[in-house]
Amino acid sequence: MIRLLVAEDMAILRKALVALLSLESDFEVVAEVERGDLILPRALETQPDVALLDIDLPGLDGLSAAGQLHQQVPNCRAIVLTGLSQPGNLLRALTVHVRGFIVKDAPADALIDGIRRVIAGQRVIDPDLVAIAMETGASPLTPREADVLRAAADGLSTADIGERLFLSPATVRNYLSNAIAKTGTHNRIGAIRTARDAGWI
Repeated sequence: MIRLLVAEDMAILRKALVALLSLESDFEVVAEVERGDLILPRALETQPDVALLDIDLPGLDGLSAAGQLHQQVPNCRAIVLTGLSQPGNLLRALTVHVRGFIVKDAPADALIDGIRRVIAGQRVIDPDLVAIAMETGASPLTPREADVLRAAADGLSTADIGERLFLSPATVRNYLSNAIAKTGTHNRIGAIRTARDAGWI
């Protein structure tokens, strides 16, 4: 029996995924969560074989959660469900040892087959995402610039970003200026949008 954890913040989609997966005789959904910060606690409790993770989750994004799973629940393989609009996330996913990267509009059979292939030790990555990611290229942002942009995307002020990331407001402003320049935009909103669209944050 393949034990599954499903993490998706949209309730209708999460319930549909659970219902779909439960139709397979060798699948058992042992946990479902709507927030990224609930993934690790539930995985520690239920010990799933595979975690299906949406990228954009409240509390903690799916890729950060995948990194936590790799460290603390090493027998759990992460599969990320994503849209084609964020190819840069593929590069980040590979660094946190994600085993599968499947687009949300893929046929149901592709997801089910992908789970079984990941369990068999294979890596499953949508070829269209690979092609788009190669065209987009790696993120020009440093890890700290990406951290600052992510915090800015949460609507935090410069002072609040500094408090969250243990940086001075002046340092936060410098990182934001660098990110704006590197994304070729005119302000933090533009930088956030460009970085999100590319999957850099």
